[in-house]
Amino acid sequence: MCLSIAFFPAVAAATGHTVVLVDQTEDILAKSRQGIEDSLRKVAKKKFAENPKAGDEFVEKTLSSISTSTDAAAVVHSTDLVVEAIVENLAVKNELFKRLDKFAAEHTIFASNTSSLQITSIANATTRQDRFAGLHFFNPVPLMKLVEVIKTPMTSQKTFESLVDFSKALGKHPVSCKDTPGFIVNRLLVPYLMEAVRLHERGDASKEDIDTAMKLGAGYPMGPFELLDYVGLDTTKFIMDGWHELDVKDPMFQPSPALNKLVAEKKLGRKTGEGFYKYK
Repeated sequence: MCLSIAFFPAVAAATGHTVVLVDQTEDILAKSRQGIEDSLRKVAKKKFAENPKAGDEFVEKTLSSISTSTDAAAVVHSTDLVVEAIVENLAVKNELFKRLDKFAAEHTIFASNTSSLQITSIANATTRQDRFAGLHFFNPVPLMKLVEVIKTPMTSQKTFESLVDFSKALGKHPVSCKDTPGFIVNRLLVPYLMEAVRLHERGDASKEDIDTAMKLGAGYPMGPFELLDYVGLDTTKFIMDGWHELDVKDPMFQPSPALNKLVAEKKLGRKTGEGFYKYK
């Protein structure tokens, strides 16, 4: 059984896993479950276009494998894997895992979906550092094939191999990485995005021309400023601030005045209607 905290229940349930979705309130869980059902019906409509009845059966079977709870400690005792995807705050994550560690079975593996915090720092809140690793999925989870499996110096080989096998069972393509800031994708992607911002800040090129250049010259589907607005400027700033604290001298981790100004003005990108571009 997999205990999922506001995360990827549809993907896990659709591949034969029993899932418990945990969140703070019944209202949030009801909305999450409805969102899962809506997503599954879209998948079924395409996957079973010639057989609508089979599509309905697929949706019902998948939903039957997902239960919900507002009390993680009460259900964790019967789980094989806990995948956490709560707010990117080390203290909050540590408090959750410290609590769950008291109630989870000896064999239960803990994993965090964090994209910016050190897995080791989270694992240290528990007594099962050897059964703790990173399991970083990418949105939208049903479509994105990649999973980064993060092995800390304490993660056992058995735990690592179990998470690789689990990722494959989900139909994903796992890649491994040590517990380094940003892992693979974000360590390469975020500095690239920030260098685009600095290029613009220096007046070397307009954001429109930078976006066009990367789409036509590098074949990227989105330019860096389009992607920053899509991801959320506050999210990028949060990641950069965390990395800057780890190494204040690293030029790649230096803060951006332009980014900081937009975030301070609550211009966070598409979700607020304005970031580097306007969407209203």
